[in-house]
Amino acid sequence: MNLRQLSGLFLCGSAGYAALELLWRQRTHWTMALTGGTVFIGLARTAERLKGLSLPRRCAAGSVLITTAELIVGATVNLHYRMQVWDYSREKLNFKGQICVKYAALWYLLSAPAMALAERLAHTA
Repeated sequence: MNLRQLSGLFLCGSAGYAALELLWRQRTHWTMALTGGTVFIGLARTAERLKGLSLPRRCAAGSVLITTAELIVGATVNLHYRMQVWDYSREKLNFKGQICVKYAALWYLLSAPAMALAERLAHTA
């Protein structure tokens, strides 16, 4: 991918992730925009690499990618810097309040349309 494609993906992912948070939680944080941009680039690359796999496997890979990014960012901004951007400690099956099965499942469902959009944008930019 060239710089123009990467920039377009990053901007779309930043805006999309922040918009999802605003719709879901009625608030967001600048670190989520950075995370969203980075993740969207990763989803485009994942979609390209896993093109021959079944949709459930691609969705699982997307969910793992997004959940891992949330864990890394959460450990940094919430646990290390104590910025209190989010706290999933009240959710069932959470890990240190940073990730949980509920949101990993939602990322699974959103991975298919997100990867399709990321892949399409990567090829049109």
